[in-house]
Amino acid sequence: MTESYYDVLGVSRDADESEIKQAYRQQVKKYHPDVSDEPDAEEQFKKLQQAKEVLTDDEKRQAYDQLGHERFTQAEKRGGFDQDGGAGGMGGAGGPFGGQGGAGGMNDIFDQFFGGMGGQGRGGPQPGQDLRTRLSIDLEDAYEGVEKQVTIRRPEACPDCGGSGHPEDADVRTCPECNGQGQTTRTQQTPLGRVQQTQTCRRCGGDGELYSENCSTCSGQGEVERDATLTVNVPAGIRSGQTLRMDGEGAPGDRRAPNGDLLIEVDVDDHPDFERDGDDLHHRHAISFPQATFGDTIEVPTVTGSAEFDLPGGTQSGERFRLQGKGMPHLRGRGHGDLYVTVQVVTPDSLNEEQRDALEAFAEAGGEEIDVDQGFFEKLRSSF
Repeated sequence: MTESYYDVLGVSRDADESEIKQAYRQQVKKYHPDVSDEPDAEEQFKKLQQAKEVLTDDEKRQAYDQLGHERFTQAEKRGGFDQDGGAGGMGGAGGPFGGQGGAGGMNDIFDQFFGGMGGQGRGGPQPGQDLRTRLSIDLEDAYEGVEKQVTIRRPEACPDCGGSGHPEDADVRTCPECNGQGQTTRTQQTPLGRVQQTQTCRRCGGDGELYSENCSTCSGQGEVERDATLTVNVPAGIRSGQTLRMDGEGAPGDRRAPNGDLLIEVDVDDHPDFERDGDDLHHRHAISFPQATFGDTIEVPTVTGSAEFDLPGGTQSGERFRLQGKGMPHLRGRGHGDLYVTVQVVTPDSLNEEQRDALEAFAEAGGEEIDVDQGFFEKLRSSF
């Protein structure tokens, strides 16, 4: 699927340089290979750099808008837009695109690509649009990886006419607009010279033929809206906000053009026991005053079950402990994050007589005269 540089940066075709640079900075934060977990981050980062380079250069951008994405990239592969006019590039004496003053050289390029190569530029068969949907999963699914089904409504090739837009027995005649070529050519005067631009014929849609009757199911459009249920493979370690791509599952393109893709944004639901920070998990765990004082082996939950660790004596309320490798798996990588357990000392709401006597003895041994019924636990709580 051909994606224009404007689409790569997510800006409109009339965006100014400041908007383009701002969009580039925002996208780089998401796709820079050093910080991104996106599976296609490196490829997308290269696209962003190419798009910014072209769209912030006035002359390259003008050529790009005139030639279209495919023609422009082909031109660069043939030698590039050499600003110094070096051999093998598109430069030459008198201007960055060759010719006297630049205009003649650019016109030659346009004639070569639009006239000599018979291409379609941006007017050719267009690939289908990408479609978007959302998928919610729980933390356990994100930990293990899971297959999920999503149902989307999308255009599909009409089942009755096979996407042709007409019955098989319809009468056919040559399109008078394009004389059966499927393309029309118009000449346009630009600041860089006269340009021949070839476009898909609007009357016949590029078929070169017209039909006496349209398909009654799709009214000649060749497409119908239908629900499609697809199975999505969600990888272990995925995070909220990350996007999965299913190639070719978007809207259909023009005839002889590829379908778009389906982009699935994943939401990982909150969990009652854990807070997630990247691939690390955080858990708050209640312990008793004796456990904090004397130490104990305590059991804490993990995503897959439970784990034990030794709580040292003299632990303070709010102290944090690290259980290495008990967090979320690294997306498409080896190993796991960590589980951090923050303990909180919890005092009982009521005491029996034996417990009260023991705590009064504890207070007296510390040199404090405290009435257990009148604020011992309030002081205990505040001390932590």
